[in-house]
Amino acid sequence: MDTVTGEARILGPQDGKSFWQPVPANGFVRNLFSNTSIASVNRFSVGTQTVAPRSFIREHTHDRNEEIIFVVEGKGFCRLDGVEHPIEKGSCVFLGHGRKHHFLNPFDEPMTFFWVFMPGGLDDFFAEIGRPRAPGDAAPEPFPRPDNVAEIEARTVFGWTDPSYNKA
Repeated sequence: MDTVTGEARILGPQDGKSFWQPVPANGFVRNLFSNTSIASVNRFSVGTQTVAPRSFIREHTHDRNEEIIFVVEGKGFCRLDGVEHPIEKGSCVFLGHGRKHHFLNPFDEPMTFFWVFMPGGLDDFFAEIGRPRAPGDAAPEPFPRPDNVAEIEARTVFGWTDPSYNKA
């Protein structure tokens, strides 16, 4: 029987493409693996996101994607379909397509989570709206989202985003 073996790869703690994120999330992401970065049969992307203290990820939906969030450091809140749920290190959230969700870190320490996104593409969004980050870089001053962020969201992985947050 002829068997084909799939790809395997190991990343170190500083590996992967990383990007500073604009307001209101601030913080940064590490794009670890995706079906475009390794030879994968299935479409996916995985990485980490650190939400800066007193920052948040706007409420939004993904109309074609499912998402898993696992909190690895810190604490905050996940608003799921209008209901706020406390989350902390060890909490895990599954989000089916079309579910409104929002992540809030009102605390003085960063909140970091590992994300799995199926069928992928969240890594492309983060790269387009962020600024390249190297390990050891000092955090930049908060910076605005790109002027064309709505076009980027629509073209990548978002179904709906909260239009009420339009600050630079």
